[in-house]
Amino acid sequence: MTTSTTSVKKAKRRLPAWAVIFWLLVWQIAAMWVDDPIFLASPLAALKRLGQLIMVPAFWQSILFSLGHILLGFVLSALLAVALAAFSYRLRIVRELLSPVMAAVKAIPVASFVILVLLWVPSRQLSIIISILIGFPIIYSNVLTGLDSTDPKLIEMAKVFRVPFIKQLRAIYLYEVLPFLRSGLSIAIGLCWKSGVAAEVIGVPKGSIGEKLYQSKIYLETADLFCWTLVIVLLSITCEKLLKLLLGHIEKEAAKCWKQ
Repeated sequence: MTTSTTSVKKAKRRLPAWAVIFWLLVWQIAAMWVDDPIFLASPLAALKRLGQLIMVPAFWQSILFSLGHILLGFVLSALLAVALAAFSYRLRIVRELLSPVMAAVKAIPVASFVILVLLWVPSRQLSIIISILIGFPIIYSNVLTGLDSTDPKLIEMAKVFRVPFIKQLRAIYLYEVLPFLRSGLSIAIGLCWKSGVAAEVIGVPKGSIGEKLYQSKIYLETADLFCWTLVIVLLSITCEKLLKLLLGHIEKEAAKCWKQ
């Protein structure tokens, strides 16, 4: 029963190949009907351009620049969110103090953040700061919800039997919070990529993916625009898959601690 349920869940997560091919055909037919590569480049033109760009060192330099900055912002946002969620769980005053900040960060548009941040930091650090600001409230809310959902009876029992705090952390808190953390991180990493690249398009830091997107728009290179968009999607999906593998391993270790 468990195996069949797991297989159904995996099937739901997969993108059907026929659906992907269908929409690629729609895109190709639309491009042929428009018959103007400036307004709509075909998927074949985008793939051809991608094959050309792969051979250029600047292509990989741009990927490494944006990948490094956005992932750094994501990791910092996760560390900050987990730490502050733990403080908020323990201290009500911290929770109340952070609540208006969380509401403001969630409500303010990314473009407003970008313009404000550009007044204080160089454009090269822009995607790091924006990734932190976008990822932080999502991870914070999920971790705090997970901590609030921790069974108080388990904590009380651990105190009665004088279980060391480190073991409580691994066997109770980590086990209970991990599903919430996993959900928050999965959502946050995708949003960090979207907001980080959007920030680069506005700030135009030299050598970034955002700069390449901006240049594609300025010079009306639609094939380049689709090509770089495809690269962003692939990078985002790859990061999310690797993150899920890492968290899956951590969940297995937490389950072992729970059984012990």
